[in-house]
Amino acid sequence: MTNQSGAACSMLQKQLKELDEIFQETMETLNTVAGAERVAKWKVRTSALITESLGQKEGQKFASLQPGPSFTNDLVEEFTDLIDYFRTPLADLAKQLAQAAPRSSGGN
Repeated sequence: MTNQSGAACSMLQKQLKELDEIFQETMETLNTVAGAERVAKWKVRTSALITESLGQKEGQKFASLQPGPSFTNDLVEEFTDLIDYFRTPLADLAKQLAQAAPRSSGGN
């Protein structure tokens, strides 16, 4: 893995961890409104970090993610869906980056 892709992978893992922390705290307090506000701030920071690490195209792609309306009338379920809505593309991006990075052959 090159230093740049390694740093980008590390950044993505850190952002996933932050998202998980927001989820855990929100589930403890059950304050989904504050949790959604924290997710919105997290998304802005994450978009900027992605742009800085991976380029404008990837940053804009992540920034343009907008969850659709939810009609479950269950705020915890809606918040869980919000977290998953952002976790999935971020985890996929980290996986793509890890797979695209050249691996050492280990002497083969």
